[in-house]
Amino acid sequence: MVTNELKNKVDKIWETFWTGGISNPLTVIEQFTYLIFIKSLDTAQIKIDREKRNNKDLQDIFPSDKQHLRWETLSLNSASDMYSIFQNEVFEFIKNLSDKQSPFSHYMKDASFLIPTAKLLQKVVDMVSELNLEDKDIKGDLYEYLLSKLSSAGTNGQFRTPRHIIKMMVELVLNDIEINKDFKIYDPACGTAGFLINSIEYIKANRIEVLNSLGVKGFENLFYGNDFDVSMARISSMNMMLHSISEASILNEDALARFNSNEEEKYNLILANPPFKGSLDFDEVAKSILDLAKTKKTELLFVSLIIKSLKIGGRAAVIIPDGVLFGATKAHKEVRKELVSNQQLDAIISMPSGVFKPYAGVSTAIMIFTKTNGHKNDKVWFYDMDNDGYTLNDNRTACEGSNIPDILKRFKNLENEENRNRTEQSFFVAIEEIEKNDFDLSINRYKDIIYETIKYDSPKNILKNIKDINMKISKGLDELGDMI
Repeated sequence: MVTNELKNKVDKIWETFWTGGISNPLTVIEQFTYLIFIKSLDTAQIKIDREKRNNKDLQDIFPSDKQHLRWETLSLNSASDMYSIFQNEVFEFIKNLSDKQSPFSHYMKDASFLIPTAKLLQKVVDMVSELNLEDKDIKGDLYEYLLSKLSSAGTNGQFRTPRHIIKMMVELVLNDIEINKDFKIYDPACGTAGFLINSIEYIKANRIEVLNSLGVKGFENLFYGNDFDVSMARISSMNMMLHSISEASILNEDALARFNSNEEEKYNLILANPPFKGSLDFDEVAKSILDLAKTKKTELLFVSLIIKSLKIGGRAAVIIPDGVLFGATKAHKEVRKELVSNQQLDAIISMPSGVFKPYAGVSTAIMIFTKTNGHKNDKVWFYDMDNDGYTLNDNRTACEGSNIPDILKRFKNLENEENRNRTEQSFFVAIEEIEKNDFDLSINRYKDIIYETIKYDSPKNILKNIKDINMKISKGLDELGDMI
C-alpha cells in the first residue's frame, strides 16, 4: 500500500514539477517515470555487480564507456552538466537498451525529455534520489499513487489493482499449473503490468524448475500484455525490463477492436482486471467477441475476449464487478451461461466493496475458470471475503484478520471443502442449482444466513426505564444546583 511517507515525497516532487512549468499531469507522470526507470537501472546494475561474482556470464546494463550515465554519478554533476547529459545522452541510451525491433524500443522511440530547466531537473533528481527503489514493490506504489492524481484515473479503469490482491490471484492459479516453452501468460488490459510482474516474481521464488528448464530466453517468452493507452504500454515495458524481461511483448492496441483469429486460443493463462466502467459501440468491437454476447458493456466484452483468447485447457483469474454475477440483461445471462455450462467454472471469490478505494467503491469478485468448450464442472467453489487485510475506508490502512491466507489454504485443498455448510465462509454449489437459478453467481443467492432471535422488553417496560433514567438525571441536576 501507499504509505503516508511515500505520498508526501511524491506530492513534493509533483509540486516541484508543477511550479517548474510542467502542468500536464500525464507529462509529469511520464517524466517522473523516466527518472524512476533511470535510477532503477543503476539499482539493477548494483545487483548484477554482486551476482557476477558467481556468474560471470551476466551482461552489464552500463558498459564501461557508459558508467557516467549511472544515477549515482549523474546526480553528482552540476545542474548545467547534468541537464546537458540528460538531453544528449541519457534518453538515447535508454532508447537503445533493447533490440531495435523490440516492443520496448518501439515505445521508447517517442520518449522525450521535457523537463524545461537545469534547475528543475536538479531539484527533482535530488528528490528522486531519496526514494528507495531497491524494494521491488516500491515502483508499483509510485505508479499507483501517481495514477490517482490523474483526473481520469478510475474513470478509464486506469487504477492499479491492489498488490496483495494480485499476489493472491497469481498464487491461486500458478501454484500447480504446468509451464513449458510454449506457455503464454497474458493480461489484455495490463496497465503498469502488475499481474505480469507478480507472475515473474512468483515463478522465480516458487517455481525454480521452470527457470531451469526454460532458460533466460524461454522465460522471457512467457509474458504478454496489452494496453490501449500508449503511456501505460511504455510504463509496462519499462517495468518489465526492470524485472529482467528485456524483450517484453507489450502491445499498445485496443484489445477489443483488434481481436482476430491470431488471438483465438493463444494463451494458457490470463490474469486481468479489465476496465469495467463504460460501454463501446458495436462497430468498435471485433465481431467474433460479439458472437458470444452482443453487448456494449466493457466488463462483459472483456470476459468474452478472455474466453476466446484462452487455449483449450487454459485458465483465467479475472476481477469482475458484481453486476456480471447477477445482471438481468440477455447479454449478462449469455456470458454466465457460457461460463457455467460450456466452460469449467472453478471459483467465485466475493470481495468487499472497499478493496479499490479510494479510486472506486464498486463491489467486485474474482472469477477463476478453465476453458473446456463443452465440459462443465459439477460444482463451483464460493468464498465470501470480508477482510483483505486493510480497512475498507479511503485510508486503507493495514489491519488484522485478512482472509487471504485462508483463501489460499482452502483453494489448494478443495477436497476438504466438500462438507462445508452454506453458513460458513466458503462452500460448494452444484452446477445444476446454478443453472436453475438463471445462472446467478452472486454468493448471496446461495449463502445461508443464521438469524439470531433478539428479545426486547415490552414497550411499557422500556418507557418506564426511560422515565426512571430521566428522574435520576433531574435529581442529579438538582443536587448539583444546590452545590453551586
